[in-house]
Amino acid sequence: MLALPHLRKSRGNVINISSLVGAIGQSQAVPYVATKGAVTALTKALALDESQYGVRVNCISPGNIWTPLWEELAASTPDPTATIREGTLAQPLGRMGQPAEVAAAAVFLASEASFCTGTELLVTGGAELGYGRKAGQAAPAEAPTTPS
Repeated sequence: MLALPHLRKSRGNVINISSLVGAIGQSQAVPYVATKGAVTALTKALALDESQYGVRVNCISPGNIWTPLWEELAASTPDPTATIREGTLAQPLGRMGQPAEVAAAAVFLASEASFCTGTELLVTGGAELGYGRKAGQAAPAEAPTTPS
């Protein structure tokens, strides 16, 4: 918030980094999911407040991006190859994103997207799309019943 006076004078813009899981959730990651959801909400609220000064505020919500952290996480699992495969198959595009693709989204928001504010730009390869099984193999499956 210390930069706001300068951003107001220069009619600059803010680009926050959130995460896809801030919108769709992720098991075993409550603090991370909650804070990323808060970043997205902050973006929208700040966009409303700062628009009167010509300051644009947007966020990027990446999905599975192949980074050293993703590689390290996969290496810590019992089957790193299977973990990477599952991460890759989570996107309809059939691959993980690259850091340069997130950077390109930031350049777009900073330079070309002059009529965007309060936007959450998903850089996910479509991971949030589709309707499919969400329960794990161990989840109890109950047959539907007809109300009487």
